[in-house]
Amino acid sequence: MDASPLRFTGLDILRGVAVAGMVVVTSPGDWNTTYSPLLHAAWNGWTLADMVFPTFLFAVGVAFGLSFPRALATREEKRRFWFRVMRRVVALTVLGLLLAWVYVAAISAGAWFAGKGGLENIRIPGVPQRIALCYLLTAVLIVFTGRKQADGKHDLNPAAIVIAVISTLVLYWLAVTFIPVPGYGAGNLDELRSLPAYIDRQIFTPAHLWPLGAAEWGGPVTYDPEGLLSTFPATVNTLLGVLAGYALRRFPQRAALYLLIAGVTLFVAGLALNPAFVINKRLWTSSFALLSSGFSAVLFAGLLWLLKFQMVDRILTPLKVLGVNAILVFTLSILLGMIYAFPLFGSGDHRLSIQNLANTFALGFIPDPYVASLAMLGLITALVWPLYRRSIFLRL
Repeated sequence: MDASPLRFTGLDILRGVAVAGMVVVTSPGDWNTTYSPLLHAAWNGWTLADMVFPTFLFAVGVAFGLSFPRALATREEKRRFWFRVMRRVVALTVLGLLLAWVYVAAISAGAWFAGKGGLENIRIPGVPQRIALCYLLTAVLIVFTGRKQADGKHDLNPAAIVIAVISTLVLYWLAVTFIPVPGYGAGNLDELRSLPAYIDRQIFTPAHLWPLGAAEWGGPVTYDPEGLLSTFPATVNTLLGVLAGYALRRFPQRAALYLLIAGVTLFVAGLALNPAFVINKRLWTSSFALLSSGFSAVLFAGLLWLLKFQMVDRILTPLKVLGVNAILVFTLSILLGMIYAFPLFGSGDHRLSIQNLANTFALGFIPDPYVASLAMLGLITALVWPLYRRSIFLRL
């Protein structure tokens, strides 16, 4: 496989890995038989599950990096570019709000989900909304700091991106560490007293935050893992993905090696910063942004190396199937997850849901309950495979 198809195939598979992770993390057949790495860290620290969303954001950046240089010299070219950017931002935001509406509507219809029904309790932040904001912030930065080439096309400015990455991580650390939260003081990194949690409560109010965003199960909601302030360090993952795409475009033969070195460096840097600024996905601390970006870069490097072998490319086709329709797969996983968990009858520990029935059915074919709990991923892959065979790619 030559360099050009390799880089785009690698990106599709990277997206596929990320969205497959989203499915198995958010929609297991049975939460009691889920592999521990597929459960998020309770608060500080990290697990494999915590690397899923950052890897998707990293892949968004890689796609950006591969799309340059591009014509942005005339007013019409700029208009078309910004129209596409804003169309995607609006589409992702609307998708996130629609999924949130379906969630509260399901509660109103009798679903045993966390939270309360009604539009007055709809969650405003969310995964698609964060993708949209990171995408927008990245677009603004790389366009306004870009360099004009001799042929008039606009290319990336890696130095400006590195400066933006370092500045964002330092400023976020300074803000969270030294800006006092009214009534609690400065430097707290818990669910209630941290600056990101306080800002989200003030802007969105607790009723419009993640219904599970509490210090303890069933307690008052105090934070949102996709909150406003923590979106800035999350954008670092996208910007570092842009640099990965740039490296892949400029140095196609040695990109895997460069990504491996950079990824290990970032991962170690995140671990080294942990004592000073703890690794925490919910707050998306600077150490977490570095560590997760390093993980994504190493993963991408490994995929690029493996794809040099044609047999591996065929083996990884299911991931490619998921990656080329990543947003559709994510949406299906959320909607099916809601249907999956909808109650049929019973109450408390004796309630019966579609999830219970489906998991029981899966256990009839897969004796290992932990493996059977991953059946949702197989179902969604089967649903989107016909689209892949017909080259139908639903992208925002």
